[in-house]
Amino acid sequence: MRLLLLGLLLTLRGEPARCRRGEEEGDAVTLDGNIRHFAVANNSVYVATEERLYQLSRSLAQVGSLTQRGTVAGGQEPGYGRFQRVSGSDEGNATFSVNTLLPFEENGTLISCGVTECGYCELLDLANISKVLHKENIQVGSLRRRSASVGFLVQVQASPSRTETYILTAIQQDQDRTIEDFCFSDVRAARLHNTNNKHMGGIFSDVDGTAHSGIQREGDVEFVDGFQISSTIYLFSNLPAARKVRLLWLESKGSKTQTFTSLRGASLHPSLHPSAGGDAEGAGRSRLLASSVIPGGPPVLWTGVFSLDGDRTNTVLVVFDISRVPDRTPETYVDPDFCSSNCNSNRNKDQPQVLKSVAVLFKQSFMTSVLAVRQKAWMVFFIGTGDGQLIKLAVDKAYKTVCPRVLYRADNDRQVSPRMHLDQVDRKHFYVALGNQMKRVPVSRCKTHTSLQACWSAQDPFCGWCGSVSSCTFEDECPDSLWLSIPDDASQQKMVSYRVGRASGGQVTVNVQTHLSLGRPAALTNFVCEFRTSTGELCSGAGPGPNFPQCTCILNNSTLPAEGLDVTVRIRVGADYLTEKLKLTSCSDIRGTPTSVLCRRCVSVGCGWSNNVCSWATTGTISENVCQFESGLNFSKPEISSISPNILSFHGRNRAVLTGRNLRNVTRVRIQADMDCSPKESPVWSNTGVNLTFHIPSGDKGLAKVCVVLPDGSCHGNASITYRSAPSCANITPSTSWASGKRTITVEGSHLDFVEGIVHSHAPHTVSQPTHNNSTSLSYDTPPAENTREVFTSALSMRVANQTLSCSTNLSYHPDPEFTSFSSTRTRDGLRVTIQKKADKLKIAPAELKVQGFNEETPYDCIMETIETSNGTDFVICEIQSTPNAKIHFIKIKFGEKTVRVDPPSQLNLSLRLLLVLLLIPCIIALVVTIYWSKQKKLTAQMNRRMEDLELDIRNDIRQGFVDLQTEKADLMENVGTIPFLDYKHFASRIFFPEGGALMTSCLRDIGQDVVKVQPDECCQALSKLIQDQLFLTSMVHALEEQKSFTVKDKCAVASLLTVALHSDLFYLTEVMKELLKALMQRSSNAQPKLLLRRTESTVEKLLTNWMSICLYGFLRESVGQQLFLLVSALTQQIAKGPVDSVTEKALYTLSEDWLLWQAQDFTSLKLKVLFAVGSDGEVSEPLEVAALSCDTVEQVKEKILTAFKTKFGFPYNTSLRDVRIEHERDGSFVPLEEVDKSSEVLGDVTMLNTLKHYEVPDGVSIKVLSKKTHPPLSPQGSLKDDQDFSVKYFHLIDPDVDENQRKNPERKKLKLKEVHLTKLLSTKVAVHSFVEHLFRSIWGTPNCRAPHAVKYFFDFLDAQADNMKISDPDVLHIWKTNSLPLRFWVNILKNPQFVFDMEKTPHLDGCLSVIAQAFMDSFSLTDIQMGKHAPTNKLLYAKDIPTFKQEVKAYYRQVRDQPTISGLEFRDFLLEESKKHENEFNESAALRELYKYIQRYFSEIKQKLDQNGAPAELKEELQHVKNLFDGLKSCTWD
Repeated sequence: MRLLLLGLLLTLRGEPARCRRGEEEGDAVTLDGNIRHFAVANNSVYVATEERLYQLSRSLAQVGSLTQRGTVAGGQEPGYGRFQRVSGSDEGNATFSVNTLLPFEENGTLISCGVTECGYCELLDLANISKVLHKENIQVGSLRRRSASVGFLVQVQASPSRTETYILTAIQQDQDRTIEDFCFSDVRAARLHNTNNKHMGGIFSDVDGTAHSGIQREGDVEFVDGFQISSTIYLFSNLPAARKVRLLWLESKGSKTQTFTSLRGASLHPSLHPSAGGDAEGAGRSRLLASSVIPGGPPVLWTGVFSLDGDRTNTVLVVFDISRVPDRTPETYVDPDFCSSNCNSNRNKDQPQVLKSVAVLFKQSFMTSVLAVRQKAWMVFFIGTGDGQLIKLAVDKAYKTVCPRVLYRADNDRQVSPRMHLDQVDRKHFYVALGNQMKRVPVSRCKTHTSLQACWSAQDPFCGWCGSVSSCTFEDECPDSLWLSIPDDASQQKMVSYRVGRASGGQVTVNVQTHLSLGRPAALTNFVCEFRTSTGELCSGAGPGPNFPQCTCILNNSTLPAEGLDVTVRIRVGADYLTEKLKLTSCSDIRGTPTSVLCRRCVSVGCGWSNNVCSWATTGTISENVCQFESGLNFSKPEISSISPNILSFHGRNRAVLTGRNLRNVTRVRIQADMDCSPKESPVWSNTGVNLTFHIPSGDKGLAKVCVVLPDGSCHGNASITYRSAPSCANITPSTSWASGKRTITVEGSHLDFVEGIVHSHAPHTVSQPTHNNSTSLSYDTPPAENTREVFTSALSMRVANQTLSCSTNLSYHPDPEFTSFSSTRTRDGLRVTIQKKADKLKIAPAELKVQGFNEETPYDCIMETIETSNGTDFVICEIQSTPNAKIHFIKIKFGEKTVRVDPPSQLNLSLRLLLVLLLIPCIIALVVTIYWSKQKKLTAQMNRRMEDLELDIRNDIRQGFVDLQTEKADLMENVGTIPFLDYKHFASRIFFPEGGALMTSCLRDIGQDVVKVQPDECCQALSKLIQDQLFLTSMVHALEEQKSFTVKDKCAVASLLTVALHSDLFYLTEVMKELLKALMQRSSNAQPKLLLRRTESTVEKLLTNWMSICLYGFLRESVGQQLFLLVSALTQQIAKGPVDSVTEKALYTLSEDWLLWQAQDFTSLKLKVLFAVGSDGEVSEPLEVAALSCDTVEQVKEKILTAFKTKFGFPYNTSLRDVRIEHERDGSFVPLEEVDKSSEVLGDVTMLNTLKHYEVPDGVSIKVLSKKTHPPLSPQGSLKDDQDFSVKYFHLIDPDVDENQRKNPERKKLKLKEVHLTKLLSTKVAVHSFVEHLFRSIWGTPNCRAPHAVKYFFDFLDAQADNMKISDPDVLHIWKTNSLPLRFWVNILKNPQFVFDMEKTPHLDGCLSVIAQAFMDSFSLTDIQMGKHAPTNKLLYAKDIPTFKQEVKAYYRQVRDQPTISGLEFRDFLLEESKKHENEFNESAALRELYKYIQRYFSEIKQKLDQNGAPAELKEELQHVKNLFDGLKSCTWD
């Protein structure tokens, strides 16, 4: 009775699990908390989450649950306190975290072990987990709540007649033993525990006799999987320090001790080339992530998911044969990594057997789990990924795969857990965990295929066509009928194929083959083939009869018509019929130039292809695999530079832009994902030759390759895009909108940068474009509502490609805010305006309102301060600054796109009016006196007026500069779209060869040939081998540098050629660079060590620049690139906010005093409604709003229109700038706008460029954009900037030096002082300062507290050299590091963003970036410079920020120094990985040819240097051999 009550108390009913069932995705249940472990028994599924243990049925319906929260009390020592569960409302001090969950069906119990404060185990009733049969404080499995450990049940043959069941636990070991020491746990890595009290020591004990048996491991180990087959136990583990994957065999016989002493071991090498040796790719660096045994042995086949780079990005699925247990006895075998007895023995340890992979089945990023199932001759693998996909892969007995299928794809990035379990009852489902969700997924969905052809085309070994029910079924669902399925090999692409041949007697034969497998061959009662044609009897009847799976027809006529013969074949297989239409053609009549088109035509009609000729199938190959030809058309090979965007949702993307070269003839874009058996193609919508627009179709998550297709079907280029999860929205701010719309709403969620538009349920046809979006937030303006007086709710949806995704949150619409009146009070500096508004639920922020006060028609901006609420009324408070003594008659308030007028309350009564009349009388008298006095002073006033005007102009300029500085906000748009990164090859080439030219072009490999591995000819091979000798290479460099004719330009060229030639062996290049640097340091240390690496005056200094660029490219793209692009975009936007002189490119807003436009005249902002001409019949598009300035030239307006178009739609306008002309609307018609026309102002011999102000273009006017090609102007005018004398003939905002009398415009006579406008530099600095700070901190930031590998490695090298050279001055080391990293690499990137992005850098932008780069380098300086009033502005601009930056730099250097040292092996692996990432991207032979030109020029000097350095004779002979080879050829060419 007590036990029953205790069980009732321990059972916590809680909320039922939230279940979801779907026919397509199987059963699913969402649980409270993430899933830690789950196990499957015959009729139940047991799931342990963070705080509960669930018992579910096979269909995942909840049967029961048990809380894992409780209290631990009592106990004198750690781990001995009693764990007692608590109810849901009570608080506990402990949680039972399950690490081992094992159903013991023979005993009817569930073993649940883990940790409370130390080890704790429970034995539960398998049928009702609320019944706790036994509990005990004991360690079974890991003591950590997160651990790489395993546990499973094993059978040990204790005697010929008795078998014992134990729990085998294999526990992660590492240097951190805090919890183990606290709980007094020993160091055994593997143990065997009892499963009942009959065993010695009782249940859960690991005692064997009087001792504790087990396996020990001195170093780190992570266990991944384990299982038992027959009497052999298999254990799989990772050795992190040694970077090895180990397999252990145990023979389960005798006692626990005997089982462990039978230990044997092997190392697993997942070589991508099974015939390769131990150093092949994947060997020695791999890590096992998940595994599964493949049923159906012997042999025992096993599959594992391996990471080849230590991370989860580069993963492969590999098969091993693990049957071969080494035939070694414990007396003769000592494992080097594990021991079970005599662990302190001094015996020599054996090297474990090396097992190489049988086959590499599948390569896919982020694989996390695998389950293998056998279906007849097929192996079927179910693979989970880290981004929430379940993939099904069928493999035949020859290890050939069919097309992978995605069974399930999560909308988010929930990782699939490492373990999956098959439903042992029906074996047609498997269980998988994703986060807090359990799923029961069918292994196949045969019923979805509704015809025999569809059932066969699914290429699913589980599915076949059941004739009796005319349905695609599992085989056991078709017991009494013929079951037709796919054959046992994966090579067949068609269900019916045919071959056309000619027999020796001249007859034409047609052989038809059916590629079907019979589930029950005895059930096939008839197999008939019938050949039909419209011309009469086709077959002669002389051929053999039908014999499954093929039938033959010998044609009556030995010749076929030239146009071909249409034949229909009707095949009966049992009760089912197959119909195939054939086109019989005489194979010898298919002639022409050998092309892929001709070859495919030949093969498609059953003929063979041999020796580039179409022949009868009896003599040629009929596979389309032979139809691979180079393009026969005369096209320039296209190149792809970038795709925007290149990261997108799996739903696809509309209006993607591909940029490159030679794109004019491209007709389609081909996209092939890793799991696509056939590529997808998308048509090109617009094409300018350098960029094209296309739609990216939907795809599965992962990487996809992209190339462009020419009219002949050939595909060129080698770019990639990445499919990721769908966007999701979690919250919106604010949650309300006013009825008139255009309120800015911010959506928060994930992957929101993939969203193309927002749709509201009340306006389903209106798509709101995002005004700003990144991965986690998105802003847009709400559409208006028809119902403006009532409150209603509108649901949000996101448009992603052609999909509409619902948001979980809604938006409430309320009536527009109602403003009732206002009052004004004069303050010391201006006028304080208080506006009364009826209280509402809109929660308007001050920034959402724009207020202007009006005196008559003169507007004054009112700067918002706050919104206060009192007694049900909102008070909006703002201030009009620096106003004259003018009264505000009314105000206008703008919210969204709506503007309302508010008047003050009427308070003038009759008495006030009478008083006003009485006051006017003395005023009139005073006015008369004043007028009389003013006439007397008129002469003096005229004399002083000009001076006052000058003073007033200067005051206004100073005041305006002050206002700009105080009100400047960093409101620059951060939505810059997809960042146009250059690929690695183009980035590196611009670093290596900054001047471009033929040298850079020759060293770049054609993009279409990137994936082709070609071999250089003999002379280049010989030179390549020669420079692999370090003595030769260093001697050669020193010999060249000793020659006076060897210029700095030559040194840089040789360094870059060496970088290209040795790019495939970066580790060797690093060693050479270090040797050359040591020699340079020895020379510099004798003079000025602080000058080392300051300039590029030697080959090794340029080599260091190239090396840093290679090693830091990944860090640049992942951590710094976005911040740099945002800064460049912000500078560009800030410059465009004010006037820019079209001739000199100087601007009012800039960072550089040299580029400051201090002569700018007054200007106003304009909003233009731009219409784009569509077709040639006068139709126009919807208006696009474009911001411009009254002082903009026509050319500048065009640029702003095209920029706004690209920002709005995400792709450029289809007409280039020089081919665009614009017109503005005046009096109902459109008038052309030209840079110069007859109305242009002329000063002397110089013509002023026409501006919008010149044409009197008002605010809000319509501008029409036309193409000069389709709408040619009456007077054709090319670009004025093409004129070499453009800057002499024309002017814009800066007046030419002409006589005063020629200046007709009085505004242009105003005195302008440069010093007055210097505040514009500071206001620009304020606007972009946050971008500068983010950029700097991304450079000297350390993600995950680790600097990039190359930085740490090279800084340690410098530290070591300083120690060797006895340099104790810390300033020298600081300068060395600064000269090698910030000065040599980062400043180059900061000043040249075109090295990183597909963009152009203007001279003005270069000036601004130079100021920022100077501030960046000042942050690394050790000297403190005192700034005076005569200091340059570029120094003064960041003077107050430099001290803060300096402290951050010192902290960065200190953090790099204190970071753990990177071992040589680890850095070698890093360099090897960098080489492999970019192999075949450079033309090494071209670099070697150019390099030999220098060797040839200085051959005798190099030979002499080799003699001085004591080079062996063989090396000099090899040099002479290279010379002889090159002398025998005109050039080094490809074979």
